[in-house]
Amino acid sequence: RWLYGKHICLFYAFCGVLFGISSLSTLTLLSTVCCLKICFPAYACAWTYAAIFACSPLAHWGKYGEEPYGTACCIDWRSTNVDVVSMSYIVVLFVFCFILPCGVIVTSYSLILVTVKESRRAVEQH
Repeated sequence: RWLYGKHICLFYAFCGVLFGISSLSTLTLLSTVCCLKICFPAYACAWTYAAIFACSPLAHWGKYGEEPYGTACCIDWRSTNVDVVSMSYIVVLFVFCFILPCGVIVTSYSLILVTVKESRRAVEQH
C-alpha cells in the first residue's frame, strides 16, 4: 500500500505524468525537428506542453491518486467512472498526449524516408 500520504501521492503522480508526457513530447519534437531539418525549414516546445497536462489535475481537471495496486501514484483512472470532468481529461490526454504525438512521429519519419528515397534516386540519376 502507499505509505507516504496524500500530498506525496499527488507530487509523485504529478512528476510521473509531467516526466512521462515530456519524454513522449521530446521524442515527438525530435522526430519533428529531424523532419523539418530534412524536409522543411522550421522549429518547435515540449516542456510547456507537458506541464499543461501535468498541472491540469492540480487545477481540478482530472485527478491524481493511488494506482490500482496502491504501490504508486499516478492519474486516478478510477475517477473516470464517476466524474465526467475526469473522463474528459483522460480523453483529451489520450488524444493530445498519445494519438497526436504518435501520429506526428509516424508522419515525420515517413516524410524523412520519402525525402531520403527521392534524394537517393536523384543522386543515382546523375
